[in-house]
Formats: sequence, C-alpha cells, structure tokens
Amino acid sequence: MKQDLNILWAECQQILRDNLSQSAYQTWFAPVLALQYENDVLVLQVKSQFVVEYIEENYLDLLSRVLRKVFGPQVQLEYRITYAGSTIDLPSEPLKESAVRHKRELAMAAQDSANAWDSQLNTQYTFDNFIKGEPNKLARAAAIEIAKNPGKTIFNPLFLFGGSGVGKTHLAYAIGNEVCRLNPDARVLYVAANTFKLQFQDAVNRNQVPDFLMFYQSVDVLIVDDIQYFSDLKGTQDTFFQIFNYLQQSHKQLILTSDRSPMELRGIQDRLLSRFKWGLAAEITRPDYPLRKDILLYHVKKDGIKLDASIIEYVASNVTENVRDLEGVLASLLAYSTLTDSAIDMSLAEKVVSRLVELHPRSYPPADIITTVCQMMNLPERVITAKTRTKEAVRARNMVIYFIKKFTDSSLGDIGKHVHRDHATVAHSLTSMENQLSYDAVLRQEVAAIERQLGR
Repeated sequence: MKQDLNILWAECQQILRDNLSQSAYQTWFAPVLALQYENDVLVLQVKSQFVVEYIEENYLDLLSRVLRKVFGPQVQLEYRITYAGSTIDLPSEPLKESAVRHKRELAMAAQDSANAWDSQLNTQYTFDNFIKGEPNKLARAAAIEIAKNPGKTIFNPLFLFGGSGVGKTHLAYAIGNEVCRLNPDARVLYVAANTFKLQFQDAVNRNQVPDFLMFYQSVDVLIVDDIQYFSDLKGTQDTFFQIFNYLQQSHKQLILTSDRSPMELRGIQDRLLSRFKWGLAAEITRPDYPLRKDILLYHVKKDGIKLDASIIEYVASNVTENVRDLEGVLASLLAYSTLTDSAIDMSLAEKVVSRLVELHPRSYPPADIITTVCQMMNLPERVITAKTRTKEAVRARNMVIYFIKKFTDSSLGDIGKHVHRDHATVAHSLTSMENQLSYDAVLRQEVAAIERQLGR
C-alpha cells in the first residue's frame, strides 16, 4: 500500500515539476513526503509551518487540481509538520479555499502551544565526522570555540569561505548541532541565502516585514549558507543588515558561508562587507593529500568497506578537488562491488575514478594559455593586458582568466598579474564566465575548441 502511495505521489510531483519553475519545485515540493492515504485523506509531511503557509498562499489551486487528478475528486488534505521534539497534525479538510485560513490558524496555535523550534539543521554533520587537516585547521578550531561559547568569542561573525565541496556547510552545521547539544534551549537556525530571500519576498508581499524581522531577531545562533546569493538584492541586503546589527549587538552568534572571501564578493553593500570582516574570515581550501587519505580511512572504517592500502592511496592521489568527490568515489566503489558481487580491486578503482574525475589534471603555463586563446580568437596577445574594453578583448581576457584558473594552481592575485588586473576584477570575470557558460552555447563551443587545442 505504501508503495502504491509513493507511485501516486511521484505522479503528482511530476505534474507539479512540469508546471513550475525548477527553483520553485525544488524549494517547495521536492522535500514534501506523502506519509499515508486512508479514507480519502492524504497526509503530506512538510518541514515547517512556513512551508504550509507558502504553498497554500501561492500554489493551492495548482496542488488541488493535481491531487484531484491523481487521487480523485474526493481527496482531502492533511499536513504533518515535524518540529524538534514534537509533531503537529493539521486536521483534514476538503480542498477548498475556505480551509486555508482555518488550517493556518490551527497550525500557528499548535506551534505556539508546543513551543516548538525547528533549527533546520542536518544532524548528520558534526565535529566528530568533520576530519581535521591543514586546509581546515583554523576554521575548525574557531568553530569549536564558537560552539562552546556562541556570541561570546571574537569570532563573530564567523565567515567561512572556499570552493564547492570543501566542507563549509558541514562545519556550519556542526557548530549548530554542538550548540544544541550543549544548550537544548538555544534558538539555532540554519537558512540558505536563497531561502532567506524567498521568505523576505513573501513577507513583503503579505505586508509582514516587521514579523519577519522579529522572528530573525529572536535567534541565538544564525547560520546563513551561500551568502553570495544576496548579490544585487537591495531589499534583502537592507533587511539582513538590520538583523545582523541587532544580533551582533545582542551578543548573538552569526555564521556565514560563501564560495569566496568578503574581499571578492560583488554586488554586496559596503556596509555589509565591512561587517563580514568584523570577526574571523576563515578559508577552507581544497583537501591536501594527508587530509584526503584521512577522510577515506574514516569512511572506510565507518562503513565497513574493505580496501587495500594501495587503493586508498590511489584514490587519495587522484581525487583532489574536494571532499564531496572523495565520498562519491567511495559510494560508487561500494555500489559497483555490491551490484556485481565482486571485490574492490585496483582495476575497479581505476575504472570508477576515471569516470568521475580527470585522472591526470593538465597544467599549462599561463603564457601558453594566452597564446592559444589569442590565436584561436585571431587577436594580438597585447589585448589581454591592455586597457581596451571592446567586446572581443573582454571575451578573450575572460577566457584566459578562466583557463588559468582551471589548469593551474594560481591564486586570483597571481592570475591578475598575468592579465594586469586586480583580484576583484579576476573574481568578477570568473563569475561572468560561469554564468555565461550556463546559457551561451556558442561560448561553450569556443571554450571546448580552445581546450582541445591546449590538449594537443
């Protein structure tokens, strides 16, 4: 019966996915679970009261049509909201507009009476499974001190930055989980920057910005993930500025993560950037070989995987970009071994690694990259360092910056020296290239052609 429900709900989700933008579907419906369907009552599990309100306010008509199509015209809907320490059931009602206000009032009353607080923390990420190494040594040490005494150390705010998959979010979660362990009454809240933005927009639309501010100002430890997504959002930044000031002055703890340092953020107000530097900005860099090996050994022991030392050394030597890739390789090795009922040997390890990462990362002198790009684009090399801002020159310069970053270990400052630009301009160029590559098919073809030329 549960399997049939999963099939029916999967059909509903597919229809919702087809009728919503990807971001809207991923934010509001992808996390929703169908718990049971009995006596024409469908029970959906959601993460918070805010999700219930937002779905009903913005997507109730669509959701009603979808449920009636899949489950039949008699279907009724019930929400189950799981908070820390308590579960709140909202009574089932016919799917009609008059039910919305009643259900919302019931939910708010239940939340108040239960005195529930949903931290939105992923409890799987702790200090115990955050492996210490040189690339994260400073950040981890500061995080542990903050967890013991949130808001009372000099590390406020703590600004964690680094590339994708290096452990920023894990460490932020670990701080929150440790604070909750040491002080169960603490109001700890994790929020992704994009979620904060959507919440603020909803508060504006419903004329509830004072309530929005009051809620966030009640937090003891606020964790905002991927703060770079506040870029160019004036209203969101203005409101976050008020929240930041209130919490900081009230000796509450702020923890922010970003894919770049405060100095490299673009589109963020100067007054916010200056506050991001008040505490500690700690970079977490790509894992070095000793850390990669320790991470592998930890997971091998935890998951009971049998791997020869030579295989661990092979994976640690070739999977170099981030922790997520290491964990992905291990998961794939275990899956291949289980599905084929075979041992994990070096041949299997080489096969899996070759499919997930580039085994022998290529490295080219920046001068060769400049020459190749300019030859392919039929431009003189001097345009790369010149002050000219023609469309062709900017495109070529951005490509040079992109390839030097991709094929060398150069810092942003070092890249800037090759193109006679400062590190902020280099960071902006990289962001511009990443954005354009996501939608510009012509640019992707040009980049692929240059990359093939470099490989010859």
